[in-house]
Amino acid sequence: MQIGARGVQHAGVNHASGRDWGAVYLAESDALWRALVLQTGSREIASDAVAEAFAQAIARGDEIRKPGAWIWKAAFTIARTEARQRRVGTPIALPSDPPMSDTVVDLIRALATLSSNQRAATLLHYFAGYSLAETATILGSSRSTVGVHLFRARNKLRDELGADYAH
Repeated sequence: MQIGARGVQHAGVNHASGRDWGAVYLAESDALWRALVLQTGSREIASDAVAEAFAQAIARGDEIRKPGAWIWKAAFTIARTEARQRRVGTPIALPSDPPMSDTVVDLIRALATLSSNQRAATLLHYFAGYSLAETATILGSSRSTVGVHLFRARNKLRDELGADYAH
């Protein structure tokens, strides 16, 4: 089940004047923020991680070859570190505005039952649309390890959500 769409991977490349970080931000920030909220359970950590990842990217400038992937990797790393320091974890406080369908609420609650690694792999691969290899790079892991996390996550989600969601 694809629950989101990834922004353009190579967004923000302006060949005349270098990176257009505004375009990268528009392409990546919303989906990234939502993924980080689901990952950490904290809107504050998600906001801080997105802002810090973009600040670091802008400081690095043209040395970044794939800005979208770099931003996602940096933001997930920053959020993971911050969540550990604050000892924050899921459950996620579900927003009341805008109202969410029961299906979305069920999915968010089911994601909260996954381990941190399973949830991160699931969000990066299925929500953000990264390949196994890209997900492994972002998480600093191997492709096979990501495959195991995804296999276990799918089984757990199937158990949590039941047969109605197993499409």
